[in-house]
Amino acid sequence: MFEPPKKQDSFNRKLSELHDEVKGWLPSINRIAVALYDRGTGVLKTFIHSSDDGSPLDHYQAKLAKVKSLQDIADSQKPRVINDLTVLKDSKSIHTRKIVQQDYKSSFTSPIIHNGEFFGFVFFNASEVGYFTDSAVHNLSVYAQLIGLLCITEFNAIRTLQAAVKTAREISQYRDEETGFHLMRMSNFSRLIALDLADEKNLSDEFIEYMFHFASLHDIGKIAIPDQILLKAGPFSDEERAIMKTHVEKGIEIISKMVDGFQMEHLPKISMLKNIVQCHHEAMDGSGYPQGLKGKDIPLEARIVSVADVFDALTSERPYKKAWTNEEAFTFLDEKTPNVFDLDCVNALKRQRDQVEEIQQRFHEDIIG
Repeated sequence: MFEPPKKQDSFNRKLSELHDEVKGWLPSINRIAVALYDRGTGVLKTFIHSSDDGSPLDHYQAKLAKVKSLQDIADSQKPRVINDLTVLKDSKSIHTRKIVQQDYKSSFTSPIIHNGEFFGFVFFNASEVGYFTDSAVHNLSVYAQLIGLLCITEFNAIRTLQAAVKTAREISQYRDEETGFHLMRMSNFSRLIALDLADEKNLSDEFIEYMFHFASLHDIGKIAIPDQILLKAGPFSDEERAIMKTHVEKGIEIISKMVDGFQMEHLPKISMLKNIVQCHHEAMDGSGYPQGLKGKDIPLEARIVSVADVFDALTSERPYKKAWTNEEAFTFLDEKTPNVFDLDCVNALKRQRDQVEEIQQRFHEDIIG
C-alpha cells in the first residue's frame, strides 16, 4: 500500500524551529524564507518559509535574469542588506512589492553557494527599519549558512539517488523512451500541474519541489526488465505484459535498497518518492496496477506524474512512432478522463499550454531511428 505523508518529513518544520531560535535574540525577525534556483530553466522558485503572518510569496517563480537585484547577488556571491524597504514601494518587481505590502521594513538576503555553485537564497525580513546592524548580520550569517547547508545536503542526496539510477541504466545498457530530455520535460510538466492546483489542493512549495525532483524516478524499476521485452517494438504477449508490469514492484525494491544503501532514511518526503514509483500506473476507475486503487485513494503526486508522463510520451518522437501534436495528446487525455486520469490534473496541464510549449522548446531532442 502507498505511504501517507509523514509530518516529521517536513523540511519546513526544521526552518520553523530555527526561526523560533533566532527570534529568541532577534524578536523582530518575522520571516525567514528560502528560494531555490533551477539551472535547467534559469528559474528562481519559492521553496520553504517560516512567517509570522503568512507568506507573501507562495507558489512564486521568476526568471532570475529578469530580477536584476537578485541576479547581482548571485553573481557577486555576496549578501545584501536593505534597511529601509519603504524606498522600494514603487518597484516594478512583483516579489519586491509583495514583500513591502506585507509591512516588512528591512531585509537581509544571503546567497546559497557551495563549491562555487549558486543554489538559491535565504531571506530574512524584519518589522523594524534599520534592524540589520553589523552585529545582527554577523550572527544571522551563521544561520544563513546552516539553512543553506541543510538545503544543499538534502538535494545532494536526491542528486546522488538520481545519479545512481543513471549509472545503473548505463551499466545495464538500459534503452527506453525515457531519455534524459523526456525525464526533464515530464518533471517540469509535473511541476506545472502541481503549481496550477496548489491553491485548490493546499499544496506547499516544499511538496511541489520534492515532487519535481522525484518525478524523474517514476519508472526506475524498468532497469530490471529484460531487453527483449523492454525494447520490443511490437505489441506484448500476455506473458510479456505481465513481466513489464513488474517494473513497479521492482522499482520499490530498488528505491528501498538505495535509500538504505545511501543512508537516506532522513530524506524529507521519501514517502512521496515511493508513492510516485508505486502508484503512477493506477487508474481512477480502479483498472490500473499494481493495487487497483481508485480515485483519491491514489496519491495526488502519482496522479500528477501519470498525466505528465503520458502527455510527454505521446508528444515525443520515437524510432517506432511520430510525435503527436499537443492538441492530439490533450484530446487523448480527455478521452481517458475521468476513467484513467484525474480530471483536475488534466485540466491543470491544459491551462498551461504556453508554458508546456516553452518546456518542450527548452528540452527539445531529435530522435534518430
